[in-house]
Amino acid sequence: MTGSVRTTAVIGSALILGGLLALGLVWGGSYFKGAAEVWQQSSRSVTVRGLAEREVAADMVLWPLNYTVNANSLSDLEQQLSSNEQLIRQFLDARGFDMGNVSVTPPRITDQFSNMYGGERPDERYRAEATLLLRTDNVSGVIEAVPQATALVRQGVLLSPSYEYRTEFLFTGLDAIKPEMIAEATADARNAAQQFAEDSGSGVGGIRQATQGYFSIEDLDSYTPHIKRIRVVTTVDYALEE
Repeated sequence: MTGSVRTTAVIGSALILGGLLALGLVWGGSYFKGAAEVWQQSSRSVTVRGLAEREVAADMVLWPLNYTVNANSLSDLEQQLSSNEQLIRQFLDARGFDMGNVSVTPPRITDQFSNMYGGERPDERYRAEATLLLRTDNVSGVIEAVPQATALVRQGVLLSPSYEYRTEFLFTGLDAIKPEMIAEATADARNAAQQFAEDSGSGVGGIRQATQGYFSIEDLDSYTPHIKRIRVVTTVDYALEE
């Protein structure tokens, strides 16, 4: 009799434990299913890039006029440097440039005899190089004056143009157009996301994350450096909705 009772109790406990395990598996399965659905929904997104470009005119120009003189004495060298500087200033002044925007670098003087090791020496012992720099917002004036600089050569000014002393055209108004260009790039990104959503049978939700790329300013081409191409690329992560 006692053994029968014990057997019945053991069977009852096993049934209760089995029921609890079954209930736990059912509850756990529904929980994991719900978690998976939430995860799938949270991972539904698309990352797109938006581009905005503009062409603008340069609003600042740096025009370096590099010149070289030669002489056998330092006093003659200094006199030629001063004469060349005055001729260049007169050339710029005659074309309406503000002389307050002109600066001159200290000359670089070379003793050409000291660099000779045998062989024929140059006619002049000393050589000096200096640069007169015009910084101006009169971009059109510089474009017109650059080809006229040959007039200085006819006056005896030995101009020494090179890549180091090239004319530089700049655009300084980027801050004024940044907000509009960022808005254009973001709108372009949303259009791309909208197209992707339509193709996948989804809708575009809100922005989950956005990264603004850097602004680049480049010459339109090597022949028109006074026209600049500005571009910015934004990367945007949009949520997708059913």
